Amino acid sequence: MSRRLLPALIIGLALTACGKAPPPKMPPTAVGFITVAEQLVSLTAELPGRTSPFAVSEIRPQVSGMIQKRLFVEGSTVRKGQALYQIDPAPYRATYENTLATLASTKAKAERYARLLQENAIAPQDADDARAAYLQAKANVDSARINLDYTHIVSSITGHIGASSVTEGALVTAQQATAELVALKRAVQAGTVNSSGPLTADVSLKLDDGSTYPMTGKLQFTDVTVDPATGAVQLRAIFPNPTGLLLPGLYVRATVNQGVDPHGILVPQQAVGHDAKGQPTALVIDAKNIARLKMLKTGNAVGGDWQVLEGLKAGDRLIVEGTGKVQPDTPVTPQPMPSNPHKTQ
Repeated sequence: MSRRLLPALIIGLALTACGKAPPPKMPPTAVGFITVAEQLVSLTAELPGRTSPFAVSEIRPQVSGMIQKRLFVEGSTVRKGQALYQIDPAPYRATYENTLATLASTKAKAERYARLLQENAIAPQDADDARAAYLQAKANVDSARINLDYTHIVSSITGHIGASSVTEGALVTAQQATAELVALKRAVQAGTVNSSGPLTADVSLKLDDGSTYPMTGKLQFTDVTVDPATGAVQLRAIFPNPTGLLLPGLYVRATVNQGVDPHGILVPQQAVGHDAKGQPTALVIDAKNIARLKMLKTGNAVGGDWQVLEGLKAGDRLIVEGTGKVQPDTPVTPQPMPSNPHKTQ
């Protein structure tokens, strides 16, 4: 009986195996793509910083005396040539008038001695001494007039003036520090950022409260000395400050126009992934509709895009939708998308 059952069992197994249908083949994953193209890309950098005065003028009295009047409001904007303090001028006016009288006397004597010298009535040395006395008296008048003018202290620049350290009735001495004036220039000649075109270095400013400063500044220079502690390179921009809104020491964020890349490539941020090492990657579709992994080098974020420096070229079909459903080196069904696809994945 064993010999008869064995062939029947083998036949039954063979029939069972032949009756099992193979699994259906899955169609390629549908993905949305855009065609990479070169374009002009404005390159900007947002940098933190603090405002500082463009020019500072410390007003010091040039002569000693008592302050009669303070002629400005603390914290206000003063103009170049505007009166700030009045020192008691009485002693300096008296000195000035005395030198004028001496000048008149020595001038008359010098003229009289000059006539007598022509008549050979005096020695030449006497005429020379009279002439020297006249010139000395003239110099004394100029010095006395300058000191009298110094009693009227004026602003040497236009800017924001701080608190006064002296009051009316205070005694000040020559060269004593009194008030500080801060001036921000309203415009400077801007240079070019790169050598390939006349691109101006415009700078916009965002204040600490999140608002945008309404006026545009100009990049003035780059300090080529690198801070050894931080590796930072200092940039300086000049902003007009007609209303005095910008005060020294304010924390700000400046957006600096670094230049233009005429062959720039921008891709949507959702199309850029990262590998296990954190390197940026992207999936492109080759001529056989196979997804291929590309290693990228990215630059700045521009709006909702990444600037791609290496890894993509014009004409590449970049997968922007469905990246989470496809693996590298697998077939896909390409579907063209608008140039700015929405972020759905």
